[in-house]
Amino acid sequence: MQQFHYRTCNLCEAMCGLKITHENQEIIKIEGDKEDTFSRGHICPKAYGLKEIYQDPDRLKTPIKKVNGAWQPISWELAYKEIAAKIIELNIKHGPDSIAVYQGNPSIHNLGTTLTGPRFFKALKTKNIYSASSSDQVPHHFASWQMFGHPMLVPITDIDNTELFIIAGGNPLVSNGSMMTVPDIGNRLKSISKRGGKVIVIDPRYTETAAKADQHIFIKPGTDAWLFTAMLKYIFDENLVNMEHLEDFTDGLSELKTAISDFDIATASQKTGIDQNVIKTLAAEIAKTKKAALYGRMGISTQAFGGLNNWLINAINIVSGNLDIEGGLLFTKPLIDFIGKAKPKNRYNRWQSRVRKFPEFLGELPVACLSEEIETEGKGQIKMLMTSCGNPVLSITNGNRLDKALEKLDYMVSFDIYLNETTKHADIILPPATGIETSHYDLSFNALAVRNTAKYSPALFPKQDDAKYDWEIFQELGHTLAKAAGMEPPNNGKVYTPEEMLTISLKQNDYDLSFKDLEQQNHGIDLGPLKPQLPERLGNEDKRIKICPELLVNDLKRLIQSSEKEGYLLIGKRHLRDNNSWMHNSELLQKGKNRCLLLINPADAKKEGIKTGDKVAVKSRVGEVSIEVKVTTDIMPGVLVIPHGYGHGKGNIKLSVAEKNPGVSANDLTDDMLIDELTGNAAFSNVRVQISALA
Repeated sequence: MQQFHYRTCNLCEAMCGLKITHENQEIIKIEGDKEDTFSRGHICPKAYGLKEIYQDPDRLKTPIKKVNGAWQPISWELAYKEIAAKIIELNIKHGPDSIAVYQGNPSIHNLGTTLTGPRFFKALKTKNIYSASSSDQVPHHFASWQMFGHPMLVPITDIDNTELFIIAGGNPLVSNGSMMTVPDIGNRLKSISKRGGKVIVIDPRYTETAAKADQHIFIKPGTDAWLFTAMLKYIFDENLVNMEHLEDFTDGLSELKTAISDFDIATASQKTGIDQNVIKTLAAEIAKTKKAALYGRMGISTQAFGGLNNWLINAINIVSGNLDIEGGLLFTKPLIDFIGKAKPKNRYNRWQSRVRKFPEFLGELPVACLSEEIETEGKGQIKMLMTSCGNPVLSITNGNRLDKALEKLDYMVSFDIYLNETTKHADIILPPATGIETSHYDLSFNALAVRNTAKYSPALFPKQDDAKYDWEIFQELGHTLAKAAGMEPPNNGKVYTPEEMLTISLKQNDYDLSFKDLEQQNHGIDLGPLKPQLPERLGNEDKRIKICPELLVNDLKRLIQSSEKEGYLLIGKRHLRDNNSWMHNSELLQKGKNRCLLLINPADAKKEGIKTGDKVAVKSRVGEVSIEVKVTTDIMPGVLVIPHGYGHGKGNIKLSVAEKNPGVSANDLTDDMLIDELTGNAAFSNVRVQISALA
């Protein structure tokens, strides 16, 4: 008899509600849950990949160990003991910093890993912690910490009420939001136009979102900070500052005006390629529209001035009076609220990377430094790496360098469901049960959602008998490590389930809901729209906004001193059917034409003597790839586009994904020497490349 299972899709940030029809432990159909209180029946193609991941014959289900270059099964107990022994051995011989951790993007999409992975890694007491965050989103958190007192106080667009939505370097129709959890984005954008509002996209590419917007503006990659400083200065110069209630608790306004006084619209126009009148109009529109929002995402973060961009965007929203108002930008109030419990503290530069001396932020070092920290000999050299849910060989800058660096490790462990371009280097792979075999609650993305909501999803199917959940693996390995070190295991050896941890977290909350309340609501619980919460919600001890933080103001000097180099600028691109470097093992999602193409403007194609279908060599400082060309007016002159996350099959990995998805890796071209020096974020969008036609 067919049954229905309701859950939240965990394959991207959108938190779409799913209705899964199943019978005899087989999935019959996956569709959007029209009764879901948040997503309203919306679904994207990725959700169908849940079935394929569950049924994928390539997916690992029990531990494997590399023995004389060949993979062999190993029991969980023996795997735990060997890993624990190696950690202790290297700790004694080289110190805790000889052990490094990399946490990939899927870590935050899995409840068990989110709850237990960081606790295990923290117990290692290593300063060498890295994650995908410094590939794409650290600048958001840095600006929020500096201005609002907490890295998770990220302003969220009130998209259902705004009258002017300016999107800089974001493509929410494909990303489903990103740092702004927003399912059904297509209909929400249409609603803005229907109520007489306006959507503007600023991007070097005419994106899928731009095609649905009222206006698209091309901008040279990496020059956004020039645009935002010019807009901000225009607002000051034309006496358009109108902060409303924010003026009562904002410090540094006059200092901000002085800090940007040397910037002008003419220079910004020359740097960005945007007409001066367009810049003036943008600034005037956001200043005069009292339900407006300037939102920036991937394109403004993955460049040399990502921290500056996010600070300036926040400043524009503040001086125009569009922060903390309905229709502007607001802060969330999730059911499980970590911000309310946090105390103000320093989160920056408590230690530095060993080789290039980049500062730590939020307990992590920039992932662009990982390769050199493995390669460079001396005290603190990384000898052992533990990767969780990640494939950094494909997803961090200069992936080829990391591929070679991993061969130098004494030992490597991967918590992963696949043998891939990164985990092939591991000595032991520990695969957790995944997807529909696990329960789910979105701890992180509820804190970034356009509406306050809560939903718990139980597991659909049980894991096989000899499999382990991620929360079991991290806790059991931690207990084994403690015993091997002659210590009492954490929690007296008890292994907590996610449900037990959620129950504890929900003992006190502003909505007076219990875990049982969540269990009883298949379609989620609507906690209401985002509301003004300032100054009470601010994390700063004095409950005041710091609009002119010293660290960010000082970084303006670096912007002024920056100069352009010759060559095309390479930027990235995301596809709706992908999620970074994962989801590529799904045959259903990889059907159709080749999506790993080089996009180039017709004028540039003519200059290079190439046409659609030709192959070209693309070369940067760090590497070279050969790729098929697509000529399109969607790209501004001087810019090239290669999608991110492709390149499977390095090292002759015998996976069907390499056959389904044979594209090249853009990160064989991106440069690990290019980084936002302030925040440590990788500068994917500042890469200069040359192209040449191939026969």
